[in-house]
Amino acid sequence: MLNNKKTVVALGMSGGVDSSAAASILLDSGYTVFGITAKMTQEYSRCCADVDIVRAAKLCKRLGIEHHIVDLCDDFKHNVIEYFMESYIGGYTPSPCVKCNRYIKFGSLLDAAVELGADKIATGHYVRIDNSAEKVHLLRGVDRSKDQSYFLARLKAEQLEKSLFPLGGMLKSEVVEYAGRHELIARKSRESQELCFVTEGTHGSYIDLRSFETKGVGDVVTRDGEKVGEHKGVHHYTIGQRKGLGIAMGYPVYVVEIDADNNRVVIGPRNDVMCRNMWVSDINWISGGAMPDVFDAICQVRYQHKPAECKVFLQSDEICRVEFIEPQFAVTPGQLAVFYDGDFVLGGGWIFSRSGSECGEVR
Repeated sequence: MLNNKKTVVALGMSGGVDSSAAASILLDSGYTVFGITAKMTQEYSRCCADVDIVRAAKLCKRLGIEHHIVDLCDDFKHNVIEYFMESYIGGYTPSPCVKCNRYIKFGSLLDAAVELGADKIATGHYVRIDNSAEKVHLLRGVDRSKDQSYFLARLKAEQLEKSLFPLGGMLKSEVVEYAGRHELIARKSRESQELCFVTEGTHGSYIDLRSFETKGVGDVVTRDGEKVGEHKGVHHYTIGQRKGLGIAMGYPVYVVEIDADNNRVVIGPRNDVMCRNMWVSDINWISGGAMPDVFDAICQVRYQHKPAECKVFLQSDEICRVEFIEPQFAVTPGQLAVFYDGDFVLGGGWIFSRSGSECGEVR
């Protein structure tokens, strides 16, 4: 056992198997641990509802550690929910979990943990950290089917330096077995790509009920501008969508473009959704330092997207053009593009244009 008792760790507790196992593993490793749970919304939540907070408190009691509850509803509304709605209304497909990790879990919650006496914060994410060199590096989790490095690619080095990920070197099956062996009875975790504050497939209705900024119904058109139907609001759609269009063209059609300025949804065949080039802005290079003007990398354009080989052309420290070796399906403005070198996460930035040399709005 490591002698880590002088290091105080706040473990982000959700009441799920992963965070519960992470807490127990840290205790087994000799750390001084307390649980901390963020209350992020007064409405529906799959991870911080009152029942989850009660369950997290019971698990902390079972482990013999303190449990603290932090109200972050205002921060979550500003940094996640408002961003989520504004993005969809503006024709972008947002990545709210990425925003939450940077500004809430490893932002406001980390600050609260430090105020409570923690040296570090730990979570049940399936990622690894390498501190062996002068600079901190973020790596994929050993269990590639559960790897969550995509969601953490916007974290700054100083946030990673204060973070621990006890599950990064384990398979999910090993975590479940460990939890069972230690009698850690927890709720069954839902997949991390599912939004915590919106039930699956209802984001458009969620925005309809909460925003006066939507433009309402508009035209569905082909790439040639021919009107072929009406949509119920651009915030109900995303690039690559096929289901729910209500359009019969005699062949499969997909959303090719969302033209929020003109309140139009553009559709076309699958080939029109394929993309070989994209532009990425506001890139966070995790380890800092200068990147080469041109380099090869592996890129993911959304969570669980098959990693694709590409060449990156830096235009500045924060903007790059990306050329994929093979065309990619549904490269979507508003989503995060994450660059890898093997298991190492180089960094991530926001996709703002799918092709061409014209720069769209930098988000």
